[in-house]
Amino acid sequence: MLQKEEILLIVYFILVIFFLAGFTVLFFITYQRRKNKLLQEKYAAEQNFRDELSNARIEIQEATLKNVSWELHDNIGQLLAVASMQLNILQKKVKEDNSVSFQEARKMVADSLAEVRALSRSLNTEVIEYVGLEASVRNEIERFNRLEVVDAKIIVEGEHYPIEQEDSIILFRILQEYFSNVIKYAGASVLDIRFKYLPEYLEIYAFEDGKGFDSDNVEAGAGLLNMRSRAEIINTDFELNSSIGKGTSLSLRYPTKTKPHEQNDNNR
Repeated sequence: MLQKEEILLIVYFILVIFFLAGFTVLFFITYQRRKNKLLQEKYAAEQNFRDELSNARIEIQEATLKNVSWELHDNIGQLLAVASMQLNILQKKVKEDNSVSFQEARKMVADSLAEVRALSRSLNTEVIEYVGLEASVRNEIERFNRLEVVDAKIIVEGEHYPIEQEDSIILFRILQEYFSNVIKYAGASVLDIRFKYLPEYLEIYAFEDGKGFDSDNVEAGAGLLNMRSRAEIINTDFELNSSIGKGTSLSLRYPTKTKPHEQNDNNR
């Protein structure tokens, strides 16, 4: 039989061991929680930095495009407008032998003026904010068809509703980057765009029947990265698919941030 003091000593050591074990577990749990919190704060800080960097880059790009728009409108546009006026004045003095050539030159100046004005509108952020996303895309389509670079059309499904101005600009710039690649590289004859207005999403789908590329083996360029980063800023699902000889498609799914019942309340 153990003596009473020995039993108490054993119990004491057992209690100390349990206390140390509990303290160790508690310290480990607290340490892990603190570590996870620091990692989350670090991730959030890095994400905020990336977002701010992206926003700053986009603001710089928009400011540059706006300046280019003003230069086109105020300088080149004005010069072409004056040239068009001068040609109209000289029209009565042109001999009949040169009438056809003169009319062709006059038409070329008028078409150039219309193109400069249309391009100026597509680059100007304020114009996009005023007319909206869908109208801005329609202006681009009309410009392509007028230039006869591609047979473009737009199909709209669902009931139209306005998109936030800042988000409209970003969505339009994504589409504009896609359009630019279609014109410069794709060699396409057809460009189709579809807007589908759903209660909680706006789905935008664009397709061109150009030569395409192998998306699995092509390194993402600045244009693609720019489109993808812009889509991430407004929480829009972005998908670009292409294959050699089968063209390239762009799919965007933009959350409207407005639920059906909120739309109904706004319509009352």
